[in-house]
Amino acid sequence: MIPLAAVIGAATAAGVVADRRRHLAADRLARRLMDGLLWVLLPIVAFVNMAALELTPQVGAGIGFAYLGLLVTLGLAWALGTHVLNLPRPAVGALMVSAGLANTGYLGLPFTAALLGFDALPEAVAYDALVSGIALVTVGFSVGAAFGTSGERPRERIRAFLVRNPALWATVAGLVAPAALAPGWAVDVTRGLVLLAVPIGFFAVGVALAGEGFARQSTGGLRGTLDPAVAGAVALKLLVPAAIVLGLSALLIEVPDAYLVQAAMPTGVNTLVVCHAYGLDRRIAAATIAWTTAIVVCVGVVAALV
Repeated sequence: MIPLAAVIGAATAAGVVADRRRHLAADRLARRLMDGLLWVLLPIVAFVNMAALELTPQVGAGIGFAYLGLLVTLGLAWALGTHVLNLPRPAVGALMVSAGLANTGYLGLPFTAALLGFDALPEAVAYDALVSGIALVTVGFSVGAAFGTSGERPRERIRAFLVRNPALWATVAGLVAPAALAPGWAVDVTRGLVLLAVPIGFFAVGVALAGEGFARQSTGGLRGTLDPAVAGAVALKLLVPAAIVLGLSALLIEVPDAYLVQAAMPTGVNTLVVCHAYGLDRRIAAATIAWTTAIVVCVGVVAALV
């Protein structure tokens, strides 16, 4: 976990520095790297690990619990932003997607592997594809369209998502593929690919955060971004989904530990994509990404040491 945290910090810092020095070049590089993740690396990981996944009632229950946690979190975020903080609608929408959308891909997968071992990777991949991936296009785009000031119609965004989401189709293919298509050596290869995704993904995170002006703020750096809206998004994201999955797992049916880890992951960088597309408050999203990621990585390091 400590090496993982070091790689995350170094890659994010490299992205911030690259954006400061050569913004356009850094942005183009980040987009190309993310295209590599989108079209090559993640589909391979998804297909192999889905083919190796043993479908059980616990797996299905974990997915259901995750969606319930997502819906409750969104409702609480709406109530907080609308009735407590009295935020404008674009800020309420940003608070909702920041609290709801999670980085279960290029942080959640290696984090789960580092904390629980690579045997837990198939369950983590299932959560990423079947919960986070689908929530982005359904919940994320719907909130953006409802609370934003601009953007394409939801139907157009959904069509684009389906066309440009090879990992989703690889997941579907893996679920129906025989286990013989996921031999041991192929699973071992995907473990290396998951680790490779960490520096690539977090370089892009650094570029995205710098591009939002987060790294250039003169109001006290990270501490200066923790206003009530960001603090509320951070608390909801890190506490509510994990608490619901953990509570239902204890009360109803025990789910794989990987689902508990994925439910506690920080805000996903795709939140910025939704904010850009629909005119939501990008500052809230960028600050929540930074805060939740820093907290989760620190907690992970402590857990590994203990």
